[in-house]
Amino acid sequence: MSEHISVQTRSIDSFEEIDDSIRGAHIETVQLERGRLRGHLTHMSVGGLPVAAGAFSIGLRARGVLSDDRVTIAVLTGATGRVTQWSYETRPADVLVMPAGVDHDARFYSGASYAVISLDQADIDAAFATEPRLRELGTWPKRHFRAEKHGGEYVIRRLRDIIARLAAPDVKWNADAAEFWKQSIIGTMTTTILASTPSELDGPLLSAKRIVRKVEDYIEAAGSKPVHISELCREVHVSRRTLHRAFYEAVGIGPVAFLRCRRLCSVHSILRASDPATTTIADVAMQQGFLNLGRFSGYYRSLFDESPSRTLAGFDRPTPRCGDSPQIQRALPDSAEIRPEWRQALTHIGAPEQP
Repeated sequence: MSEHISVQTRSIDSFEEIDDSIRGAHIETVQLERGRLRGHLTHMSVGGLPVAAGAFSIGLRARGVLSDDRVTIAVLTGATGRVTQWSYETRPADVLVMPAGVDHDARFYSGASYAVISLDQADIDAAFATEPRLRELGTWPKRHFRAEKHGGEYVIRRLRDIIARLAAPDVKWNADAAEFWKQSIIGTMTTTILASTPSELDGPLLSAKRIVRKVEDYIEAAGSKPVHISELCREVHVSRRTLHRAFYEAVGIGPVAFLRCRRLCSVHSILRASDPATTTIADVAMQQGFLNLGRFSGYYRSLFDESPSRTLAGFDRPTPRCGDSPQIQRALPDSAEIRPEWRQALTHIGAPEQP
């Protein structure tokens, strides 16, 4: 690589590593679907432009601030199931524009892949000098842009091709080339914006999302204190029926199951970071509100496909090569066999062309 363009790609094997998917972001991820997560993350710097991309194999919920001081543009590049972001139903190639400091909210019902860039005002001014509407990008509220089918296919294919070229080994990029590819990435990521009008700001999920977010905020403020459903209803000012309907609509599971997944994820994170010599699974489980250890172990194994003792022991896990996971392959548009020269490239942007 070179000082002007750098690329780092690594495999991941847990939901905790999704929190690092966009550098500088403050994201909390909760695993909600059963299975051992497999995926990949790529971080790039192209002429100073931060670029991130990733793929993961199972359903998650993610929320948090993607950037405190930059405008974030994200493209969903593939999905095997439903995806909602804020109140929007999101399809592959759709674009989201997120102002600095705005809290993001996403639910992935299965495997998915994405690409993200972060722009400061200087980047915006340079890229859109002849586009007055886009020069105001930094002042926009959060917006969702629906991709037209063929245009969306072009965007995903173009992103794939650009990343493959930039990740080519032993290429020394000069400053002029880096600036060219930087503008190419920005242009590709904003193609759908230029070609469309934004979706309605208040989608059909908005009311349910608001209820769920209020519940999550209350739970976070409560810390380790056990929270009962009746307490949540009282604090959010909704009936139990409304609370259940909101969670099923916005998250896909009921509030009790969602709270249990959050607590199981907390246990998983603690066990991964703990010393087996000084940590007992029973203590960690009970601190997170699980009194019946046999039932806890069953819930844990069902969600993560491994026992708590295996997580605590930190057994070596085989690291999948880029593109090996069938779940990730299904998340890619036009999935195909990965050629060897693509192994270190960003194949989760989209599948390579057939040999």
